[in-house]
Amino acid sequence: MALISLKSLGVTMSAPLFAHLDLTIGTGDRLGIVAANGRGKSTLLKCLTGEMEPTSGDITRTRGLRVGHVEQAVAPALLGRTFHQVVADALPPEQADSEMWRVDVVLDSLDVPEPMREREMRALSGGWQRLALIARVWVTDPDVLLLDEPTNHLDLARISQLESWLNALPREVPVIIASHDRAFLDATTNRTLFLRPEQSPVFALPYSRARQALDEVDASTARKFERDMKVVQQLRKQAAKLNNIGINSGSDLLTVKTRQLKERAEKLEEAAVSAHREKSAGAIKLANRGTHAKVLITLDDAAVETPDGTLLFRTGKRHICQGDRIILLGRNGVGKSRFVGLIRNAVVEPDTIANVKVTPSTVLGYSDQALSGISGDDTPLAMVSRRYDVGEQRARSLLAGAGVVIEMQEKKIGVLSGGQKARLMMLALRLANPNFYLLDEPTNHLDIDGQEALEEELLKHQASCVLASHDRSFIRAIGNRFWLIEKRRLTEVEDPEDFFRQVADAGG
Repeated sequence: MALISLKSLGVTMSAPLFAHLDLTIGTGDRLGIVAANGRGKSTLLKCLTGEMEPTSGDITRTRGLRVGHVEQAVAPALLGRTFHQVVADALPPEQADSEMWRVDVVLDSLDVPEPMREREMRALSGGWQRLALIARVWVTDPDVLLLDEPTNHLDLARISQLESWLNALPREVPVIIASHDRAFLDATTNRTLFLRPEQSPVFALPYSRARQALDEVDASTARKFERDMKVVQQLRKQAAKLNNIGINSGSDLLTVKTRQLKERAEKLEEAAVSAHREKSAGAIKLANRGTHAKVLITLDDAAVETPDGTLLFRTGKRHICQGDRIILLGRNGVGKSRFVGLIRNAVVEPDTIANVKVTPSTVLGYSDQALSGISGDDTPLAMVSRRYDVGEQRARSLLAGAGVVIEMQEKKIGVLSGGQKARLMMLALRLANPNFYLLDEPTNHLDIDGQEALEEELLKHQASCVLASHDRSFIRAIGNRFWLIEKRRLTEVEDPEDFFRQVADAGG
């Protein structure tokens, strides 16, 4: 049964985000929406709720349809409310007294611990805030559930838990998910919409299989376009040849034939559809200055501790070698980020960290989850010009290539989108020209195009790196060594799959 129908829907801002979109959403649908940063995913969700009017086309909703929309950002008015209050406030006033039990049922289904329920939103991590927003919408008993980047800020355990929760929802409630998390989309969707400015294909497949089908369609379209253009060229050559003969001979028949050939060429050219070319949100390029050293960092049973000196784990005897792409695995709180910080401090201030020896030729490229390497009060142009001494014109060119357009280059970095900040950070890493990358959640805020570009660059340059990530697709694509932190020990494992399964089993 169709609950929402879209007919020739389109939205244009400064340029078309999408157009000619025909789509029906009904019971049993688990629809993933995929597009580059800033290309209309959130806008489409707002159109579905009725919050935003499309530029063209029509939306038909079943009478009385309740649409639940989980947005990316937490409204400032909610920050002073507790987790429980945020969810309870969503109940209609007439239900607030008699149906408060529904709040506890939803919080139980999301495994929210009792102490967490009484904490204010501003004191919660981004992950818990995200779950509070989901609970706040679900308690209203919507007929359709819309999720905008639901895995942002969630660790792997919470992502797995959210997957299990979504897959257990009643099938009569359609779920629409806008996300850049490829593994999450594969686990939770059965249809995929690729949102594009001209035509937006929909496949009755989860993301990875839909992406293969899309690539085949694009390749076929490209081949047909090339064939059609060759025919157009041949028709025009024939028309020109007949035209010359007709002029010289004065033949009316040849003049008519010439016009017919030109008309056929024009019709074919108008009907020909060129293959879609994704307009990049900004290129990601890295560098690797290389080093003759085989071993970059030696860990001799180094201690990884909390700020107050509590031991989290010891590393044992470990070597980080040239060409290693080491993925840190472990649940939240085991010390992955503390370990990344320890390595960073050892490289930045040699001989200051006990039991960590860094080869002098090691040059660091570092990015943390908060992108703290770029100041929100600085401007992109000032940062790149000053830090890397490249001159204003060169800085402008580099920024434009990285997806920071001219009009944004002299604005504060703090007003950039998450995707623009991530690409600016990647540009900073490239200009540092390191031979060792230390990256904590590098795919945060990157769209799928950006994630794949980062993967390609790390592999192409054979970059040596230590990475902490919750992105399973990224981990599988990049890692050639895997260090698991659990039970206060660091051990090397052959691959990440056992860890993924353990987390999934615990989340289920």
